[in-house]
Amino acid sequence: MNWLTDLLGRQPISWRDVLDVAVVSILIYEVLKLIRGTRAAQMAVGAGLIVGLLLLSQLAHLETVNWLIRNMLGYIVFAAIVLFQSDIRRALAHFGRTPFFRLLAKGDGAEETVEEIVVAASMLSSQRVGAIIAVEREIGLRNFIEGGIPLDARVTYDLLVTIFQPSSPLHDGAVIVQEDRIAAAACFLPLTVNPRLSRELGSRHRAAIGLTEESDAVAVVVSEETGIISLVLEGTVDREMSADELRSRLRRLLTYRRGGSRTGWYSAT
Repeated sequence: MNWLTDLLGRQPISWRDVLDVAVVSILIYEVLKLIRGTRAAQMAVGAGLIVGLLLLSQLAHLETVNWLIRNMLGYIVFAAIVLFQSDIRRALAHFGRTPFFRLLAKGDGAEETVEEIVVAASMLSSQRVGAIIAVEREIGLRNFIEGGIPLDARVTYDLLVTIFQPSSPLHDGAVIVQEDRIAAAACFLPLTVNPRLSRELGSRHRAAIGLTEESDAVAVVVSEETGIISLVLEGTVDREMSADELRSRLRRLLTYRRGGSRTGWYSAT
């Protein structure tokens, strides 16, 4: 019963202990989520078996097995680094995109995202290529993202222009930008049922209006027939926007408020 006495005689749990356990739990959860469905998951299972065999050899006094595993561990670590260097880079990039680190560089990311969207919209307009670029703000667009083709790519004008080319298999539907990443392409949005809309507005504009009626997202629409750039917000369409006007509006809508009480991208209309 000594173990029970030792357990009951421990000092009270402090907030540091709770924080310690919480941080370790979050790290383990993120690692498991990251390696799920990858080669690293199989490696983790193999590593667990080796550790289990090491403990078993110690309990059963299998000296030869214990000596062999202890001497192999160092080589296994170096081999894992070489074989899984791409997964390690992906893991570091994933942790770099966690909310804490994004909080430190949110403003710069939003400015770059706005500029890339404006350049892409201008290029698509000059080519008269239709497009819908929806940007998530406070209300999540996960339902629409899951219905599209996941990309999780950095927002760049050349990628946006490529996606909406008629020869691209992703040109149908909308691109959804989540923070500073292209979350998904070929996303289908709900069409508005507003009977007072002009007949000049096609399916792209109606889809953008439908999305902004259900959420606080902002959508940039490029007309395929006329090349006109429109900004859609809260079910309202502002048409024939120049690049400078679009840039100014998007900056006000999507720029991060540093030092504010809210996190994320906010509306400043």
